[in-house]
Amino acid sequence: MKKLLLALLTVAASTGAASAQVEIGLKLSPSVTNLRTESPSASSFQNESSKLAIGGGLIVDYFFGQNYAFSTGLQLVGKGGTISYFNESDQKRYEQKIGIQYLEIPVTVKLFTNDVATDTKLYFQLGGSLGGAIAGKIDGNKRFTDPVTGNENKALDYVILPDAAVLLGFGAEYQLGQSTKVFAGLSYHRGLLNIDNYFEDERDLSDVTLKNSEFALDLGIKF
Repeated sequence: MKKLLLALLTVAASTGAASAQVEIGLKLSPSVTNLRTESPSASSFQNESSKLAIGGGLIVDYFFGQNYAFSTGLQLVGKGGTISYFNESDQKRYEQKIGIQYLEIPVTVKLFTNDVATDTKLYFQLGGSLGGAIAGKIDGNKRFTDPVTGNENKALDYVILPDAAVLLGFGAEYQLGQSTKVFAGLSYHRGLLNIDNYFEDERDLSDVTLKNSEFALDLGIKF
């Protein structure tokens, strides 16, 4: 009986230690996003303006050292911006305001300092994210009629569904209680994939590149 109780206590202690290594929380991220453009001078694609978006979701920090954590989660984010291009056939310039919603999984490492003030640490985050587009709008509508061809398409058909980005961030984390922490930080997300799925395929505009960029304010709480 004593051996059984000792075994149960050992398992409980090891389980508690393991659970203490994982911190789960929620994050809200207002952001400013835009689309980086590249194309031949004939079509002259340009980034005209950014858009405001808001995202958030679940975060999970798994600590494999006192000041080192693998950070992931599941987040809904908004991206896009306003672009313009020149159409040679009618010698006109057209604008499109593109908005895309992504479901993303960050794959990053967080590096924490020791306390820089009472119960306060700084953190640095680096890695990437993988996502998939789940909704889209062009000029505020889910369907868009091309003013040049007259063809109507779903706005989501204008972009490829997968996306990947480099993620860099930093911030501060404050211990509120035994297991509750709040944090605030800034992060930059630089898209790696050309998301254009329309201009080259449907309009025969060669070498058109559209890539996401995002600056986010990260606010959250961990339990």
